[in-house]
Formats: sequence, C-alpha cells, structure tokens
Amino acid sequence: MPDMDKFFDRLGEVLKNFLDEDSEHLFGRPQGRRPFGDPDLDEAYDELEEFLNSGKGEHKKTAAWSDTYTQGAKKPASQPSIPESLRKDFEELGLPFGASEEECKAAYKRLLKVHHPDRHAGHPGNMKKATEKSARINAAYQRIETWRQTGKVE
Repeated sequence: MPDMDKFFDRLGEVLKNFLDEDSEHLFGRPQGRRPFGDPDLDEAYDELEEFLNSGKGEHKKTAAWSDTYTQGAKKPASQPSIPESLRKDFEELGLPFGASEEECKAAYKRLLKVHHPDRHAGHPGNMKKATEKSARINAAYQRIETWRQTGKVE
C-alpha cells in the first residue's frame, strides 16, 4: 500500500508544519510549551510529536492494521455469500446488491411510507398500484431478512 504510506507521510508533514507555524497564533503561547495543562493531553501531544519526528511519519503496522487495510474487511465466517437470487429483491428496495441490514431496513420503511395503499385511498387506480408495489416491497424485504436470519432463500 505505497499510496497509503505516502498519504500518511504527507499528513504527518502537514500537521507538523501547521502546529509549528500556528502554535503561538492558535494557543497564544510560545512554541514548545504545551497549551493544554492536562497531563493526558500533554502525553498525547508528545506522542504525536514523537511520531511526526520519527522518520518523517513512518509508522509501524500492527497485525490488526495489516489485516484490516491490506486484505480488506473480512466477512464473518458464519455468514455465507449473498445468493444471486436475492439481486432482484435488493433492486426492488432500490439498493445495491449486498446492502447492509440497516440500509435495507431504512429503504423498506421509506418505500412503504411512499407506496402504502392508505396514502392513495382517494384514487382507486393509484390505490391498486400502491397495493401491488407495497406487496412487492414486503416480499423482497422478507426474503432478504429470512436469508439473513436463516441463511436460506425461500
């Protein structure tokens, strides 16, 4: 991830320059004195300064950092990949294939508010269309949720 290393190097340089140039202006104190007066913040500031001064922002990559950022997010082992047969259900909810549970729930609620038959009670043609659309929305959401809970597609 050379681009990520360059990014952090540059970010470190920008922060260091910003703090060096503007510390007196920002904090009203001469450079080198800590503006916080809190031992924990002073310690954190010292750690940041040490990090920025050690090898131009080079940082150690821990195993957790490496797993997260070099290999991408890992799926839980218990959750199988999303069946292709659910693609149309995600489309019915107006979501990209594989959207999160929270996104599905929000889209489901939003669409039902718009397409609920009671909102179209004054016009029989619109009410019929709304009833059909809300039935499709309910069915799509149910299939996705059933798969999330049981791992099976009905």
